[in-house]
Amino acid sequence: MKVEAKLFLYGVIPFALVAAIYAVATSRSDHGIEPVGVVCLVLLAVMVGMAGSYLAITSRKLDARPEDDLDGRISDAEGDYGFFSPHSWWPLPLAGAALLVFLGLAVGWWVFLVGVVFAVVALLGWCFEYFRGDIGI
Repeated sequence: MKVEAKLFLYGVIPFALVAAIYAVATSRSDHGIEPVGVVCLVLLAVMVGMAGSYLAITSRKLDARPEDDLDGRISDAEGDYGFFSPHSWWPLPLAGAALLVFLGLAVGWWVFLVGVVFAVVALLGWCFEYFRGDIGI
């Protein structure tokens, strides 16, 4: 995790630099400094710093991973990474439901409600696609 922490912590510098350049560039206009963009860029730098700090603190508490070893091999990472579905049809009905939801925002509330119902069904279908119930008693 040390590499990830450094990646985020080194990312603070460019965002803070861009915020300073943006503040100087917008201050030269007729309207003065544009505060929203400067605040957004500063908060982006803070957010990246927070993520990097969290990863740095967490990396001190955990043992070194095989990814952190410079001489590590792929076979050093053992264990199951989980089950990943090779294919699924559920994103297609979920996209159709999202279409109905956003169409309902423009057309009418009843289309929105129909889209929400279809979205809930499609999302539950996608989440429980391979669930067949508990085995045993």
